[in-house]
Amino acid sequence: TSTTHSDHPITPTPLSPLAQLYIYGLHWCLCEVAFTAAWDWWHLPQLAGHTSLWALLIYSSAIFFMEGLSARLQQKHCPLPVRLTVYTLFIYLWEFSWGFLLRLFGACPWDYSELRYNFIGLVTLEYAVPWALAALIAEKHVIRNTLKIRLRIAIIITEKQFICLITATTGKNGWHNTKIPALV
Repeated sequence: TSTTHSDHPITPTPLSPLAQLYIYGLHWCLCEVAFTAAWDWWHLPQLAGHTSLWALLIYSSAIFFMEGLSARLQQKHCPLPVRLTVYTLFIYLWEFSWGFLLRLFGACPWDYSELRYNFIGLVTLEYAVPWALAALIAEKHVIRNTLKIRLRIAIIITEKQFICLITATTGKNGWHNTKIPALV
C-alpha cells in the first residue's frame, strides 16, 4: 500500500520564477552558441559557436522582463510589428546597460567595435534583424511554452521506499511522470 504525504489533492502549479529564469537562460545561451557559429561560419567553417557565463544572467533576466512586457503589449492589442520594435529596443537597452556595467569591471564578453554601425562597441545596428527574430521566437515559443508548463509534485510513502513523483505538462500531450527515489 502507499499513501501520499498530504490528504489534499495535488494541484498543478506553474514554474517558479527561478525555474523560468533557468529555462530562459539555458535556451538563449544555446541560441547564442548557434547564432555565433552561424555568424562566424564564413571564417570558421567548423561551426564553433561561443558564449559567456554572463549570458545566462543577461538573457534569463531579459526574457523574464520581456515576459511582463509581452503581456502588457498583448493586452493593449499592439500589432506584432509594434511589439517586435518595442522588444528590439528593449534588447538594445538591456545589452547596452549590461555591456556598460560589465565593461567597468573589464568583464564585457562582446565588443562590436569592428562592426560599422556600433555604438561604443556595446551595441550594433547590424544585429537589429537577428534581435527582432530572437524577440519573435521569445514571444511566440519560449515565453508562451514556458508559461504553459505545470508541475504536480507528490510525496509517496510505501513500506519499502519514499518517492517524490514530479509530473509535468504543457497542457497539450498530457502529464509526463518522473519518479525520483528519495535518499532516506
